Amino acid sequence: MYIEFLFGNEMIEPILVVSLRLQKYKMKRLYVILTTMLGLMYSLSAIAQVELREEVQWTNSSGDHTPLWLNANKYGLSSLDKTNGYVRIGAFMPVERDEARRWSWGYGADVAVTEGFSSRFVVQQAYADVRWLKGVLTVGSKEQPMQLKNQLLSSGSQTFGINARPIPQVRLSLPEYWQVPGLRGWLSLKGHIAYGMATDDGWQKDFSHDMTRRTEHTLYHSKAGYVKIGPGKINVEAGLEMATQFGGKTYNMEDAYGNKVIIKNKNNLSAFWHALIPGGTDPTDGSFVNTEGNHVGSWVMRLNIDQPTWDLGIYADQFFEDHSQMFHFSYNGYGQGTEKDVHKKSRYFLYDFKDWMLGVELHLKETPWLQRIVLEYLYTKYQGGPVYHDHTANINEQISGCDNYYNHNIFTGWQHWGQVMGNPLYRSPLYNDNGEIRVLNNRFFAWHLGLSGKVVKRLDYRLLATWQKGYGCYNYLLPDPAENVSMLAEAGYRFPENSIMKGCTLKGAFSFDSGKIYGDNVGVQLTLSHRGWLNIKNK
Repeated sequence: MYIEFLFGNEMIEPILVVSLRLQKYKMKRLYVILTTMLGLMYSLSAIAQVELREEVQWTNSSGDHTPLWLNANKYGLSSLDKTNGYVRIGAFMPVERDEARRWSWGYGADVAVTEGFSSRFVVQQAYADVRWLKGVLTVGSKEQPMQLKNQLLSSGSQTFGINARPIPQVRLSLPEYWQVPGLRGWLSLKGHIAYGMATDDGWQKDFSHDMTRRTEHTLYHSKAGYVKIGPGKINVEAGLEMATQFGGKTYNMEDAYGNKVIIKNKNNLSAFWHALIPGGTDPTDGSFVNTEGNHVGSWVMRLNIDQPTWDLGIYADQFFEDHSQMFHFSYNGYGQGTEKDVHKKSRYFLYDFKDWMLGVELHLKETPWLQRIVLEYLYTKYQGGPVYHDHTANINEQISGCDNYYNHNIFTGWQHWGQVMGNPLYRSPLYNDNGEIRVLNNRFFAWHLGLSGKVVKRLDYRLLATWQKGYGCYNYLLPDPAENVSMLAEAGYRFPENSIMKGCTLKGAFSFDSGKIYGDNVGVQLTLSHRGWLNIKNK
């Protein structure tokens, strides 16, 4: 028997040599993992082909750190260090979608050896998929795409983004739309439900120097449901995305006397139930009953119009931090328990969309040099208003404001390994110099533009430009609003199939930040990647 690499062996040796130079003392561990992966692929490829992916990336910057768009929306496989890089190797067997087979299975293993990262060795993905009819059970860490948004041009989703490392979980999903029988395709459904656990305990301890609030063994729950109405050229997609952080332990919490204490959060069956159906109380709630855990979510919607020479998507993402905001779309008052309008009406239409993300995506089918245009507007300043008050015997009003997006009084907020798990325009804790694991700029509004197309055959480009004005947080107000501009110019060349570099793509990117949110930074990034299929044959 012999192994035939359809893409040839030319790329394997250089990548391993670079890896050896990058991190010599980690190569033994990498060798063991890769040997195991290849052995597994050898035994499985009799029933399916396996895709191999290799990638080498190098980033160099000047200023405070890596520019925003060289760091963000990379599933957490990125770094703020001014000089960083990695060698990444993965093997994937996708789940078959053949309707003739009632069930199928697949897997993915994706590892990286890094320099200038928070971890020297990263297991980015390690999962197994099992499909039964249209349902898929996934066990492990897997990069999941955003829903209803462009993966390369959008600034990111507010709840389920692509900015942080995947969380290991058990996930049951209907990943593709299932048409409800008898309705001639007019109604389709998809969604998922999952439970998992964060893996950044060690990072939190190191980053906080065990002095500021941190958590260990934080449990994770997510769920989402989407509906698609209309089988033709015009259809509407709408959905609800929700997630919860719960369980584990919280360290360095301060009690009423300023002493640091450890909080043991609930890990029993009721905690899992209250993550699924919001309810219960946290250990620190006392007489002011609240919902157990850190609950976040979004209402999402997209209108799709498909025409012969173009198609258009108009979408919205309305974020909420807890159940008090879940059904308050107008935000004309302080929230639950009051109807008083405390904000003056603005002449500008967009001002009425407080704490909404609005976007437009245009696809030009016959214009290669400009194929896609994405424009987004994001406003997060309101957050239910600047006042929070639980009802008491003396004052019976319940005012649910100061929702403090992506933060929580017990948990370290909607982040994993220092990167927010939603939209990266919420400034990630990784940027903080004081060791605090919380988002210090969550009240802002921003405009974001993304463009992509082809310069010539096999040469693609991508442009991102973002303007943002930040106000800090309600409990961390900036002395003056901070403005920031971040831009990215990226080009990628795919080598011809008849060349020695077939299956390879070389990308070069230039990016900069200018302003007081991310600092003044200039950086370049080079990425060489390869994809090919592995066949094992009997000779």
